[in-house]
Amino acid sequence: MSVKIGIVTISDRASRGEYEDKSGPAIKAWLDDVISSEWHAESRVIEDGVDTVEACLKDLCDNVGVDLVLTTGGTGPSPRDLTPEAMARVMEKELLGFGELMRKVSLEQVPTAILSRQTAGIRGKTLIINVPGKPAAIDVCLSAVFPAVPYCLDLIGAGRIETEGSKIDSFRPKK
Repeated sequence: MSVKIGIVTISDRASRGEYEDKSGPAIKAWLDDVISSEWHAESRVIEDGVDTVEACLKDLCDNVGVDLVLTTGGTGPSPRDLTPEAMARVMEKELLGFGELMRKVSLEQVPTAILSRQTAGIRGKTLIINVPGKPAAIDVCLSAVFPAVPYCLDLIGAGRIETEGSKIDSFRPKK
């Protein structure tokens, strides 16, 4: 059975067509490169805002039934960056380690990574991870956290993801 992955770009300007969304396609390309099992994307480009992001995440988790959601954008300190506030309304369990690790690896690249407010959490049988909006930062962050994603999905009863071992060595405990 094919795993469903939601890819959500959160950007006022991209949602209005004022510029091309490069972040969502960067996430999809990254996933295409590292996932070896069958999967398909449910992509969305939405405007910033707590209500908009909350509604989109709930729809993907509760109605579409995605196993994993990767959001991009809305995690900075500017007034319209409200993805973490929407996540607080959606998550049943927060997984703080994802945000901590993404900030750590990002700080090795750029000192302004300390301003990022990425987080991750679970809603039902869906893992939701917020990643930065820049394609280079998406690669850095996903490369750091994705080894834990397949096992997390196993633990919450979501679909099973297999990774290309030469690209990402996902960790599952030996039985």
